[in-house]
Amino acid sequence: MVNPHPHTPGIAGSRDPAISLARVRTQWGGKAPLWLFAYASLLWRPEFEVAQQSLAKVQGWHRALQMWSRVNRGSPAQPGLVFALLRGGSCWGMVQRVPPAQANEVLERLWSREMPTGVYEPRWLRCQTATGSVKALAFTLPHNSPQNTGHLSNEHYQRIFSDTVGGRFGTTLDYAQQTYERLLELGIHDQGLADLLHWAP
Repeated sequence: MVNPHPHTPGIAGSRDPAISLARVRTQWGGKAPLWLFAYASLLWRPEFEVAQQSLAKVQGWHRALQMWSRVNRGSPAQPGLVFALLRGGSCWGMVQRVPPAQANEVLERLWSREMPTGVYEPRWLRCQTATGSVKALAFTLPHNSPQNTGHLSNEHYQRIFSDTVGGRFGTTLDYAQQTYERLLELGIHDQGLADLLHWAP
């Protein structure tokens, strides 16, 4: 069993998902196009119709496999990992525009999928595309969140990648590999993720 010590995952400080969803809806306003910034599983499993999408880069945030998952990719006894946007650096991904008539429903489904414990901090980020900038909703993680793993050793990643059970959406390794493969298909090379996957069994 993976022992998360000394980085013990917890839910202290988690936000009420209903409150954060209401806040995002108010900020969006319901009239402007709803854009999402996809940087991990939304790239290969959005689970909603995408009306328009484009490669995009976000400055000041980077993709990191440094967030404990005790539901989607692990369990309380054997936590897995999922990606989050952490401050610093930059991140390539995709901006995805949601069809207007489906926007409210998509937000509800996203909260059910990404925010069951309210762990992410949803933010509106300025995303640069080939045709200009787009303001898109992204799921970020504060550095002081108890779900932020901080630095993990390569051996720790290897143990987590060896878990064959995972959570309701499968294992950390499957999730990381599918994200990496989709990034390559899009012409995005994430060297940090490539290095981590060298530790896969």
